[in-house]
Amino acid sequence: MSRPRIYLDHAATSPLRPEARAAMEEGFALWANPSSPHAEGRKAKQALEDARDRIKAALGLGQGDKNYELIFTSGASEALWIALNRAKANRRIVSAVEHDAVFRAAPDAEISSDESLFDAQTILAVQHVNSETGVINPVDQMAAALRETGAVMLSDCAQSAGKIELPDADMLVVSAHKFGGPIGIGALLMRDFNLLEPTGGHERGYRQGTENMPGALGMAAALEAGAWATSADQRAAFAAELSGDVLTFGDQADHILALAHPTMSAQALLIRLDAMGLAVSAGSACSSGTLKKSRVLDAFGVSDEVAARTIRVSLGWNTTAGELDQFVEAWRSL
Repeated sequence: MSRPRIYLDHAATSPLRPEARAAMEEGFALWANPSSPHAEGRKAKQALEDARDRIKAALGLGQGDKNYELIFTSGASEALWIALNRAKANRRIVSAVEHDAVFRAAPDAEISSDESLFDAQTILAVQHVNSETGVINPVDQMAAALRETGAVMLSDCAQSAGKIELPDADMLVVSAHKFGGPIGIGALLMRDFNLLEPTGGHERGYRQGTENMPGALGMAAALEAGAWATSADQRAAFAAELSGDVLTFGDQADHILALAHPTMSAQALLIRLDAMGLAVSAGSACSSGTLKKSRVLDAFGVSDEVAARTIRVSLGWNTTAGELDQFVEAWRSL
């Protein structure tokens, strides 16, 4: 009998947690539009607001000086678009290693770290955890320095929400399907609604389209269910087993590893590992049948030759220590 397949591509998406599925089924029973004034609508609205409060509490952003406002979105991409295009700023600056969704939302943004550029008319986007390397950017320190200038700090937390403590930025973006919630629901959290220009519609006028209330309930339940089947010690031991092949860049999260094989191309590795029952992804993107170097790895200073041999292994809520052992065995066999 063949072994069950092992999924280690959680940075792309995580399987839906059973707690999230159950919460969504409850939400589907509340079928009315949350904006409707009748009893059915009010009941759906109450469920939506309850989910909003639960999500903020689970993220540690629901009280005291960390009592953020929350706008539900269809995911991180929409949240990034709203933040970058509706912030009360006329200058957008981003880091070179941002997710492609940032560059799609703000194609005219500057790539810079020059602090002399920051003022009250600037929004700076810096992701919290890099999706290809696991690098944790010092967003807290950057936000503190930026506050002196009056600029707004936006942090893409799609890869850190539900896994590590979120940074102290002015705006934060999260996506449910990265931590076992449903696809199609995310949020933009902010210190103050006044950071954005409203355009009318739902979510207090900051977003068009009816809210995905069942998705919001699933998102809340996934966060409350916790982060990991594996312990921090087990994840650290996994990285140590592969240390000779892990690309390191300083402070890194323990759920995303960029692994460079000594000789085999990333494309060949994906095929071989998939045939062995292991789902991972490439640190370089495939396009038109040719392997192109990742923009992110290039920004981190990884050579073309090493980038061509790099894959990404990412852990999630249902990853077990036994699965990690099996990956190490497969990796060493290759």
